[in-house]
Amino acid sequence: MSHPPITPAKRWLGLVLIAMAQFVVIMDTSIIGVALPDIQRELGFTPESLSWVFNAYVVAFGGLLLLGGRLADVFGARKIFVLGWIVLIAGSILAGAAGTVGLEITGRAIQGAGSALIAPAALTLLMMLFGGTSDLPKAFAVYGAAAPIGGTAGVFLGGVLTEYVSWPWVFYVTVPIALFVLAFTATSLPRTVRKASGSIDIVGAITVTGGLAAVVYAVVNAPEVGWLTWSTLGLLSGGLVLLVIFFLVQARSRNPLLRLGLLRTPLLGAANGAQLLLGAAWVSMWFFLNLYLQQVLGASAFAAGAALLPMTGLVVLVMVALAPRLQGRFGAKALIVSGLLLLAAGLAWLAFVRPDGNYVVDVLPASLVAALGMSLAFVPSLGTAINAAPPAETGVASGLVSTSYQIGSALGLAGLTAVVSGISGTDPSRVELTQGYSAAFIGAAILALVGALVTAIAMRTPRVSTHTTAHSVPA
Repeated sequence: MSHPPITPAKRWLGLVLIAMAQFVVIMDTSIIGVALPDIQRELGFTPESLSWVFNAYVVAFGGLLLLGGRLADVFGARKIFVLGWIVLIAGSILAGAAGTVGLEITGRAIQGAGSALIAPAALTLLMMLFGGTSDLPKAFAVYGAAAPIGGTAGVFLGGVLTEYVSWPWVFYVTVPIALFVLAFTATSLPRTVRKASGSIDIVGAITVTGGLAAVVYAVVNAPEVGWLTWSTLGLLSGGLVLLVIFFLVQARSRNPLLRLGLLRTPLLGAANGAQLLLGAAWVSMWFFLNLYLQQVLGASAFAAGAALLPMTGLVVLVMVALAPRLQGRFGAKALIVSGLLLLAAGLAWLAFVRPDGNYVVDVLPASLVAALGMSLAFVPSLGTAINAAPPAETGVASGLVSTSYQIGSALGLAGLTAVVSGISGTDPSRVELTQGYSAAFIGAAILALVGALVTAIAMRTPRVSTHTTAHSVPA
């Protein structure tokens, strides 16, 4: 069945909707920060359980991304994109209206599930709109730039809504954005048909979702309950067993959730490894830098958010205006490796922060170097991972690369949080806090450095133009 051609105007409006999806997915992780004290006071969260207002979203999001990608391939990306927004609306309303701890965590988990449907479907739709065009790198750049904008906007919106309206609006604000996207989806995003077998690997979906959720749950909870406790070790073991079962099922299934042969594609594996380690390093840096600004330098939440704006501006500028040109000239591998090395350098520089430091000397120059590195590495690693997959598996590849970034973010942040807690101790002074944050920046720098090394070794393909076909693979 043929479909009407996509006009340039519709293509770019479609990109706006796809970028808004990335914006909201990231915004929903950062917007709750300022509101957490009010949520704790009104709903009765304990200090230990309060973190699950954040973690419930991350666990559901990371655990369901691969399933979301497969559903996009089987039932069509636009249908799953729409379904994801509907689920996200339901979760946002429940989280905002919740009157108990259980309902609040449930609402956040539903939000994460909706985002897990939206993210891979959005990337598949992006490929349908721009695949085979010279604008593909620019489209990836716009999509990638929406993430730091969403993160920064979340900090400001969270503060404004909590202070001048009420904390439930940090969840309700997602609803009008979702309704706007849904209003234009039918006319601006391409109708998709089934590209893969209509059956869903239910056992695979359960085992991979349960396995990823258990591992992420164990790691993000370990700093609170202890790494060697029965709960942590049991969850880690159970999660790993489920993941082993998942791979065994995939090897025998006629319609697997993830075709294992896809993982043997060198470009796909290398690009996913780069995304995993990039997420672990970048998100951890963003988190601990915000804490350093507030807890050590004494900045307010708004001032800390403003301090992150130069990074956001540089990321947007480089991703949209510079990275696509550099990728066309030097290829993806060179940009990923150099970007991760620059990110590592910026993080190593941040490790020299001082208890009596100041923003201009201790934060600004190093953070800009790190932001430049992230900007160069993100777009080519994302595009390479998706381009490496056959057209019928674009959704799975999108879910896989999104999973890599989100799981890397969650695991990296959890591990480095444990490092900070171990060094700073309980009731730390500014000096002890600074020592802990410095160690976290060093740890994040090592992760970025490992990512550069893995990419340099594993991404070995001949150079191919990024402007050839919908699934050309930039070297």
